Amino acid sequence: MVAEKLNITRDEEKWEIEIKGEISAESLAKHREAALKEIQKTAKVDGFRPGKAPLERILAIYGESAIMRQAAEHAIQHELPELMAKENVVIVQAPRVQTETPEAGKALPFTARAPLPPEVTLADWKHIAHKHNEKREVITVSDEERAQAKTHLRRERARIEKMEAGEEPQKAAESSKTIEEKDLPELDASFAKSIGYESVEKFEEALATNMKNEKEAQAKQLLRNAILDDLVQESTIKYPALLKEYELDEMEGRIREDLARFGSTFENYLEQTKKTREEIRKEWNEAADKRAKTRLILSEIAKQENVAPDEARVETELKHAKEHYKDASEVNMRAGISHALRNERVMELLESQ
Repeated sequence: MVAEKLNITRDEEKWEIEIKGEISAESLAKHREAALKEIQKTAKVDGFRPGKAPLERILAIYGESAIMRQAAEHAIQHELPELMAKENVVIVQAPRVQTETPEAGKALPFTARAPLPPEVTLADWKHIAHKHNEKREVITVSDEERAQAKTHLRRERARIEKMEAGEEPQKAAESSKTIEEKDLPELDASFAKSIGYESVEKFEEALATNMKNEKEAQAKQLLRNAILDDLVQESTIKYPALLKEYELDEMEGRIREDLARFGSTFENYLEQTKKTREEIRKEWNEAADKRAKTRLILSEIAKQENVAPDEARVETELKHAKEHYKDASEVNMRAGISHALRNERVMELLESQ
């Protein structure tokens, strides 16, 4: 490696490394020879078989500037990886390289920038999780909550009956809200059977169970969010901008899918909100940052605690996914499922503290 005037710095804000240096004139001359021979191998020159045209003829056809541009590319491709290995530089994406116009007999200045691997210093996740887990309460469903749920169902039945009688859906929805409770359809055996239950007692048992399950699911999600919020807040995390862009792309993709299900498009959404795509993504910036950090935190805990998904479960979920997404990449689906199941196990670990 012949690199001179080397200067390596880290951009803390973008979490990138910047390498500035020069390829010496002598080294560039060697790469010029290699580039010229590479061009010779594929060049189609009248009167000569491929690879047999004289170098002088190749130079005359392509010109010195084109040869030097290829020499510069050849030099960067071969010498930059060697330089980074020598300097123990680890990156997560191919570097973006800028060079000045290469000239024979002169050193070639270059600037290379590349994203660094994420760096995660976890807060005391066991303590944070334990602190929140101690606040968990036993979930119950009150008589008042059950009564409100039953009234809601009776009001829904009134709305449906009005529609079946020919009333417009919007009018039926509005008028059913004003019916006094005593005038709502009775929650009797026929009502219970109409919604799939043998008796009123069976219905009320199922209602209580479903309401409790729903409240427990909500409480569980709130607990998880609280733990993750504190972990994001108290951990020190540095990551390259490309990870946030990945989160923004995923958020946009989901919005596009949701809109498509309702027969709309992302472009229509932008038109209605009178915002540009860039403005929308800027509004999502904070959420994308949190998503990226959360993903890295879960990954770091999984690494520290050797948490892995159950392979049998991965195969089962993959089989189901392939039935619904026949054109999707199996490799990508497997990776997504594995990460999701691993993260679920990490969350269960947090809940156990």
